[in-house]
Amino acid sequence: MSDVNLSTAVPLPGIEPKPGKADDPAKIHDAAQQFEAILLEQVLQSAHGEGGWLGSGEDSAGSCASGFAEQQLALSMARQGGFGLADLISKGLQRSR
Repeated sequence: MSDVNLSTAVPLPGIEPKPGKADDPAKIHDAAQQFEAILLEQVLQSAHGEGGWLGSGEDSAGSCASGFAEQQLALSMARQGGFGLADLISKGLQRSR
């Protein structure tokens, strides 16, 4: 299994990567926070199912609005601590250095 390079992580909108070394604690925490936001977004998508919670889910505008709302809500939740995974992941990665 190859090593994961945190400097090549694709940032989510609204979370700006911090300049510095790849093993910088701030960069590690940012990557862990982005991972938690993606996980939260997946949970939100599966929670509402096919019906859509911002509309009928039958048109592309409703689907787009739902996707955008889920992404922003997940990002907000991750910034506020979410499930606490970002802290656990970043602490674990910093200990393994």
